Amino acid sequence: MKPKKNRVFVVVLIFLLFFVLRSTSVYGEDYSFDVSEIEKKSWQFGGYAEFSPVLFKLNEESSLYKLGFYDKDKKSNIKEYNFKVQLEGSYEKGISKVFIRTNSELTNSYSEWSDETAIYEGYFSLKPSSSFRIDIGKKALKWGKGYAWNPVAFLDRPKDPDDPELNLEGFIVGCADYIQSFEGVLKTLALSSVVIPVYEDINDDFGNINHLNFAEKIYFLLYDTDIDLIFMTGASITGRYGFDFSRNISTNLEIHGEFAYIDDYQKRYTDDYGNIREEVDDVRNYLFGIRYLTTHDTTFIAEYLRNDAGYKQDKMKDFFSLIDTGYEDYLVDGSHSLLNKAINIQGKYGRNPMKDYLYFRVSQKEPFDILYFTPSVSSIFNMDDRSFSLSPELLYNGITNLELRLRTSFLEGKEDTEYGEKQSDCRVEFRARYYF
Repeated sequence: MKPKKNRVFVVVLIFLLFFVLRSTSVYGEDYSFDVSEIEKKSWQFGGYAEFSPVLFKLNEESSLYKLGFYDKDKKSNIKEYNFKVQLEGSYEKGISKVFIRTNSELTNSYSEWSDETAIYEGYFSLKPSSSFRIDIGKKALKWGKGYAWNPVAFLDRPKDPDDPELNLEGFIVGCADYIQSFEGVLKTLALSSVVIPVYEDINDDFGNINHLNFAEKIYFLLYDTDIDLIFMTGASITGRYGFDFSRNISTNLEIHGEFAYIDDYQKRYTDDYGNIREEVDDVRNYLFGIRYLTTHDTTFIAEYLRNDAGYKQDKMKDFFSLIDTGYEDYLVDGSHSLLNKAINIQGKYGRNPMKDYLYFRVSQKEPFDILYFTPSVSSIFNMDDRSFSLSPELLYNGITNLELRLRTSFLEGKEDTEYGEKQSDCRVEFRARYYF
């Protein structure tokens, strides 16, 4: 179902689109065959529809399996069916533009259906000159240079490193961008100023409500190196500062990096008795990566992430011990107390919750002259507990507008490790995506 907080925003966007349509019909009465007017269409519409069945082989000895299935029928594997429609459209006239992207998902899992529709992006742009633009509305800013992770993406939702190219839902913001080109060692300078309101029904999952927050990004193209300096301040979250860079060392080799400093970061965790603790400290997160393309169209991507905001191994073990103890209590006397505490704080131990990670991906375009076929394999290695995921993938797009992907993920790790305690230890997914 559509989240309640988006309803007002949806109504505003529908009204805006209706106004634009009305204006278009008025201008359409004075129709002209001027070729220059039809070379670039004012309206753009597209998107994709996707069907993705998934098979999970469950790890019945893991802590997260116990947490997820303690009051359900025990299963060794589960099937899931996912349907998704993502639509996007824009209308551009003169210096103004309206853009909207929606995402609708329907899922069948555990023999239950669930659905969700959200506006990922929906904003109004004014571009009075080639150097200046203003955007108002819901927008994904996509800050940072990393492929799997972006420590400096203070205004974006975190990527899924298992599928980092997916579109993400944005936040409601006001943006002003100015860009200027030069001759010399400094070729380009761009300034991006962003206002992020956080109120009861506006960005209320961003941080503390009833505050305005401000961010600034300064971009340089200096000595053929892309550099961003980023600052963020406001009362919704603590101050954040960062920079990123990207540079082509050669035609086929690119290096990139990010560094983020966060003031007074609040880290919440549990001990093995379910007592919630809190630490407040400044953290420094950073990333370094390379991308290399060989003469045979083989692409290598490697990244190291230091997540200073993450947990040490003993804190993860306390969380897993809480689940195991709670599960034993449930079997003995039906008590849910400790398991409920684990469920309430589970989100803090979600995706990549520890400190040091390596990401690696290699893909080969059209091996053995098989047209439109790209096999690849990617892996995420937790350097703290030495658990990892390994995901081989086959991609075929030889049919017009249709993309077919078969992907398998294997999770390996010992007891009390991140990937060793996941709910499943193997996942097989087929995805058929049709673009229009």
